[in-house]
Amino acid sequence: MSTKDLKALEHHFFEEWNKGKAATMAVIDELCAPNIVFHGRRDTRGLKNLKKSFSEFYDAFPDLHATIDDMVAEGDKIALRFTWTGTHKGAFMGIPPTNKKVTMWALQIDRIAGGKCVEYWTRMDTLGLMQQLGVVPTPKKEK
Repeated sequence: MSTKDLKALEHHFFEEWNKGKAATMAVIDELCAPNIVFHGRRDTRGLKNLKKSFSEFYDAFPDLHATIDDMVAEGDKIALRFTWTGTHKGAFMGIPPTNKKVTMWALQIDRIAGGKCVEYWTRMDTLGLMQQLGVVPTPKKEK
């Protein structure tokens, strides 16, 4: 795939992601390989497990919205920096709903083969998220 095609694939995924849970589940089937491997806070293998992970995220943040901030493609990989927002309406990582609106950045590298994502790595600002949810204290600024 050309770098233009790689970027178009990512834009399509994010457009569907922003339509909600049902659209995300459908686009996962469309754009991800059956044997996909997701390296995140825990390794996830296969479409079923990837969908479960996304579903849990939507259960916790039903109004989830993501914005691509940067995108670079080379060879069979594409790197993204994106920001997502959402309201904590359901349990997340054992944390009961706080009803707080949160914003978090993430970095992701996807490997594409045969027009589908076969593997990706994601790192998110989990500390910042936990601070926004009030689970971890935010350090006080020195005067």
